[in-house]
Amino acid sequence: MVRKKGSLILCGAFLFVAWNALLLLFLWGRPPIGRLGEGGGAEPGAGEEWGGGKAKVGGAKGLAGKVIRLAEEVESELETQKKLLKQIQSHRELWEQRKELGKRESEDTKDENNVEEPKKPQQIPAVPISHKIVDDTKIITEKHEVLMVTPPRLIMKEQEQEKEDKKITENEEGRTKPSPQIIIPILVIACDRVTVKRSLDKLIQYRPSAELYPIIVSQDCGHADTARVIGSYGSQITHISQPDLADIPVRPDHRKFQGYYKIARHYRWALNQVFNVFAYSTVVIVEDDLEMAPDFFEYFRALYPILRSDPTLWCISTWNDNGRDGLVDPGKADLLYRTDFFPGLGWMLLKEVWAELEPKWPKAFWDDWMRHPEQRKDRSCIRPEISRTITFGRKGVSLGQFFDQYLRYIKLNTEFVPFTNLDLSYLVREKYDETFEKEVYSVPLVKVEELHQGGSLKGSGPFRVQYSSRDSFKVLARNLGVMDDLKSGVPRAGYRGVVSFISRGRRIYLAPPEGWTKYDTSWS
Repeated sequence: MVRKKGSLILCGAFLFVAWNALLLLFLWGRPPIGRLGEGGGAEPGAGEEWGGGKAKVGGAKGLAGKVIRLAEEVESELETQKKLLKQIQSHRELWEQRKELGKRESEDTKDENNVEEPKKPQQIPAVPISHKIVDDTKIITEKHEVLMVTPPRLIMKEQEQEKEDKKITENEEGRTKPSPQIIIPILVIACDRVTVKRSLDKLIQYRPSAELYPIIVSQDCGHADTARVIGSYGSQITHISQPDLADIPVRPDHRKFQGYYKIARHYRWALNQVFNVFAYSTVVIVEDDLEMAPDFFEYFRALYPILRSDPTLWCISTWNDNGRDGLVDPGKADLLYRTDFFPGLGWMLLKEVWAELEPKWPKAFWDDWMRHPEQRKDRSCIRPEISRTITFGRKGVSLGQFFDQYLRYIKLNTEFVPFTNLDLSYLVREKYDETFEKEVYSVPLVKVEELHQGGSLKGSGPFRVQYSSRDSFKVLARNLGVMDDLKSGVPRAGYRGVVSFISRGRRIYLAPPEGWTKYDTSWS
């Protein structure tokens, strides 16, 4: 191809030279064009003046006119040829570019197993629900530090997305490998807190890639000052607004709970945007009063394959309800648990689970509704020993419930744990349950009095304290400093009825009798 294009260039040059030669011969052999008159034109009767003294003058003038005319025509032709040369040169440059592109394509073909280079992201506006949009999920091995979110594509590729999501393989040791290509959007639920800036600053600070972790801020309430704060981040985030700001009709005794109704409405709208409009396959939900740990994104990246592969899981949470300083082991930042209690406060949800929940989404109190057996269906979540989020929002619809007593003391992890390099397969139910039960029910059973300062108990633990009823659980929980409320019979942070925590430096399991089978929903 290159040899053929080179021949075309030589042929063009030859034609250029030949044309100029013919032009000069033609102009040189032309007959006299007559003499120039006073007006600068040729006079038809000029032949009468050839001869005598005037003939010499006329002849000289005619010769000069002929030379001038010839020069003008040559100049005109040269200008034309100059344009021709420029065209040839431009074509030559184009051929060179195509030649270079061909070389690159050939190199790309050799490396066809390499990953696709990500497109330059750009900011996307809030998209109407009527549009069909799919996410820009693609294989990426490098972390691209960009400050704009990836635009969703306008072509449906759900089957390809499902194939990518199912690329979860295990190595010889049974370790579940993280899926490096999946895009994990972060949905920030906002309303009227200008302090959302604190959350967004931390998200952007710790975010390893704007393309892999697009941030979508969904705002309710129509609060102008908060909207300005969110808008100040420009293309680093996507700002969408819940359109229905009207009050929700409620029965008289629920008027004071109007805020809870609006929150449930907002969650439903925002999650529909993420899954049905932006068409992502998963999402991490945080609220505008949460601060994140340095390994927040690493945590979800590593646990996504576990959530995708284990049908007995339905969420990943960054929150430990009993994560107060003194109740957790500061040396176990990498320790993770299964829990039957839905924690919320920074959690990952799959599109398939949302498709199950959305048709029956409640009008209010959505988080307690999630804890009902009809929704949970004996599924569990993953939670950490040390929380990856803390809340700084004392003011809210809950009017500070639990904040002063518990939430303000939650310990935030400060150590970056490389979860994607760890073997997390122990969290899969089959492995976890067997190990967990052996660990809990093989340790010494003690009385709570023995654990107190000055008690007779010796040793560093772990130890087990047993409860047998709702009331005994609440008494023991209060005595040991952990949260004592139950939702549908499930204790906070509990798994199979067992709550694990640290008390005076020793691991304690607050557990039901051995042989536990199910929760008693009347314990609420």
